[in-house]
Amino acid sequence: MTRPREDGLRAHEYRWALPSVLLGDGGAGGRVRRSTRDWIVDTAMFLFACGLTFLSMVELDAQNQPVPLMAVEQVTGALSCVSVWLRRRWPVGLAVVLAVLSSYLELVGGAAVVALFTVAVHRPFKVSGPVTLLNLLTLAPYVVLRPQSDMERGWAAALGVAVVLTVFAWGIVVRARRQLVWSLRQRADGAAEEAKRLERERIAREMHDVLAHRISMLSLHAGALEFRPDAPAAEIARAAGAIRTNAHLALQDLREVIGVLRHSAPDGDEVVPDRPQPTLADLPALVEECRHAGMDVQLDQRVAGAPEGLGRNLYRIVQEALTNARKHAGAVPVRVVVAGERGKELSVEVSNPLWARQPARIPGRIPGAGAGLIGLTERAELAGGRLEHGATPQGEFVVRAWLPWPVETTREDDT
Repeated sequence: MTRPREDGLRAHEYRWALPSVLLGDGGAGGRVRRSTRDWIVDTAMFLFACGLTFLSMVELDAQNQPVPLMAVEQVTGALSCVSVWLRRRWPVGLAVVLAVLSSYLELVGGAAVVALFTVAVHRPFKVSGPVTLLNLLTLAPYVVLRPQSDMERGWAAALGVAVVLTVFAWGIVVRARRQLVWSLRQRADGAAEEAKRLERERIAREMHDVLAHRISMLSLHAGALEFRPDAPAAEIARAAGAIRTNAHLALQDLREVIGVLRHSAPDGDEVVPDRPQPTLADLPALVEECRHAGMDVQLDQRVAGAPEGLGRNLYRIVQEALTNARKHAGAVPVRVVVAGERGKELSVEVSNPLWARQPARIPGRIPGAGAGLIGLTERAELAGGRLEHGATPQGEFVVRAWLPWPVETTREDDT
């Protein structure tokens, strides 16, 4: 997560979160574009500086100052109030000039306070700190050079220090608060993007697990028709029926995934309901479907039921493993062993002879990108388990997965 720029915050980066008092100076005297909020804030600051200048002028009239000094005070006071409109473009330079002038002139004090506050909000401590120190140092010549009694000098010095430190602390607090708002907004946006990414990955994983199985079935039956054009009519009809059935199921699965992406029905009012998800109880039907497609699959299921989420993950793992075996190994024997115990883990092992996985031995081999096993590994890890795959010394290709089976499951969770 990126941090706010310390050398002047950019308007296009987070104007939504921070009022323009925190924004940068426009860079090298560039033109400052003010929003409606900016105009309101700048007008309030201008009126605040004018108000302080007016109060100081009333006090100055009571002191019966010489006419030339009064003229200089009035001119510089008016110009300093006008210069408040330049605080966004040159905040540091304006604060330094007004601080120097306030070392003797009294009517620039209001604009100097606004400029100091602007620097405290605009700039980091390494810049605003020295500017604040300069304002404190200029109090000394003001107290010494202005004609006042000793008692008045002490009160004037104390009041000046209190005002400078209060304005500086107020600006630091405003800056810290608005940076915190910016940081929290950035964190929320990052969390939202991460949630979207995870949801896209979940949908992509489900699409791959489901559609890859259906499409591989279509390819298998279509390959049989291609390589056996002289097959009996009954066998051709059976293969064509299997192609039609799997095509309809693939379209149904695709429609479900698209419905999840849209999040709502065409009228925009009702959420598209998800179809019942497969569980461990549907595993024999999956194996039987593969047998009808011509695969030699042996199922050794030693577990009768498991929680719905756990059973769905295991079903998807077996489905993808059978799809890979069908793509890479053809009609070789495939063995599926499911075992486990509540409170420990649920395991599955899918194995087939390794020699048949050579592409040259399989006519009409179904292409694959190798993403299936990667997706299975991610699925197992997200469920808190692990997955291994590879060749064994016995000449088999084996996919093994272990998923945690917590004790805290109710009877209603088992399917």
